[in-house]
Amino acid sequence: MAEHRKYFEYLRQRSRFALFYRNYWLYPRLSKELHGHVLDVGCGVGDLLAFRPNTTGVDINPHTVAWCRSNGLDVHEMINDVLPFEDQLFQGAVLDNVLEHIADPRALLSEISRVLVSKGVLVVGVPGKRGYAADSDHKIFYEKALLVEVLGYAGFALRRMIPMPLPIPGLGRCLSQYCLYGVFVRSS
Repeated sequence: MAEHRKYFEYLRQRSRFALFYRNYWLYPRLSKELHGHVLDVGCGVGDLLAFRPNTTGVDINPHTVAWCRSNGLDVHEMINDVLPFEDQLFQGAVLDNVLEHIADPRALLSEISRVLVSKGVLVVGVPGKRGYAADSDHKIFYEKALLVEVLGYAGFALRRMIPMPLPIPGLGRCLSQYCLYGVFVRSS
């Protein structure tokens, strides 16, 4: 589909500064929350997979999947909110700037719960107000309370929130790169 190709090209155009920020600030911080075999849901062009060993990716975009595979990364294509993995295969999962693109995340969150071990960790990153407004494909704006509520209904308990890049009140209104990361634990 043309929109998949367009989005793949958009992802590949990330700046060197953005990659530097991810590799030297964001991913080291998020990796402290993750242990064992981790699933990156909506892995895009595979930046987290290239950074963190023992991480598998999954994406709905066949162009990003092909790109990642051509770069030697372990990536699978996902169709209709069904993760192509066995039950309880992963100790952790990441949804980085994915949840806000989904009008009804219940099926995907249920699938993530299925593939996580009991007490597995799920790290969910969502954009602040400015980042949310910058993309017309965004469907739901998640403030902390809504994020905790939605993940709670899906069987995940909040461990901590991590504002990135810095915990400065109001930063999400003026910096489009600001994201709020919730670290959740599968409660059953």
